[in-house]
Amino acid sequence: MLGPVILAASRSDKMRRFISAAPGTKQVVDRFIAGESVDQVVPIVEDAADKGLEVTLDVVGEDITTPAQAEAARDAYLELVERLKVLDLGPRAEMSVKLSMFGQALENGHELALANVRPVVEAAAAIGTTVTLDAEDHTTLDSMFAIHEELRKDFPQTGCVIQSYLFRTEDDARRLAAAGSRVRIVKGAYKEPASVAYQDKAEIDKAYVRVTSILMEGEGYPMIGSHDPRLIAIAQELGRQSGRKLDEYEFQMLYGIRSDEHIRLAAEGHRMRVYTAYGTDWYGYFMRRLAEKPANLLFFGRSILTKG
Repeated sequence: MLGPVILAASRSDKMRRFISAAPGTKQVVDRFIAGESVDQVVPIVEDAADKGLEVTLDVVGEDITTPAQAEAARDAYLELVERLKVLDLGPRAEMSVKLSMFGQALENGHELALANVRPVVEAAAAIGTTVTLDAEDHTTLDSMFAIHEELRKDFPQTGCVIQSYLFRTEDDARRLAAAGSRVRIVKGAYKEPASVAYQDKAEIDKAYVRVTSILMEGEGYPMIGSHDPRLIAIAQELGRQSGRKLDEYEFQMLYGIRSDEHIRLAAEGHRMRVYTAYGTDWYGYFMRRLAEKPANLLFFGRSILTKG
């Protein structure tokens, strides 16, 4: 029951100020956020590569209110691409972007987001990597999928994310599970109404399995975004049943969560990618991590109490 409350708080300026000022916040934020700058995140990419892991990098920040802020977000990703190019890390690191950060919610937002994200996708392709479009709340998805389809005309490796808690997702998965596609499946971390999304955890998990099966049986490249040991094991079995080799799909987990499992899956021969967020505007991302798992909230609460 705490999840929806936390998700509501992620949009509250009052809660943002309170959480930001709490004595124990930095300790917990540092668990989920790799740093504030490119300089801080590059060593993490290098370390992951040394361990046989890959990463997807997310410059956090979604509350864009002006076109200038959207252009700044674009430029932050272009700076990241340039650093990866110089260090020859492109093949080990893709990027994840939220189109809201590129101006999707502004006036003429669809066109603005497409115009801002295209140069990032183009620059990524030039250094041998790609971009995945993150899913946000259900009102943004038609725009996201349309931008995804447009970008794939020139950059077919562009990926997208689907969320098992939405009723629409099985149909989306069937449409997307085509040759050359890259699709990440996650449970979903936005507060959605019962009219569009499952509310019960068991139903969300069942939908996750159904969608994973659709992706595994398709011709695209599934990316399994989960920390749940049971769902990971099911995904492995579905991969075997579908005749997939270990390099024909991958697992993705968040930076700072179940790090030993990252290493274990990579050692088994799986492609394992660590979703690594960085930047100064961490609040919305951080609150969704708390909402996803009660243990994260307990960890945060203990940190505040011990620092207070």
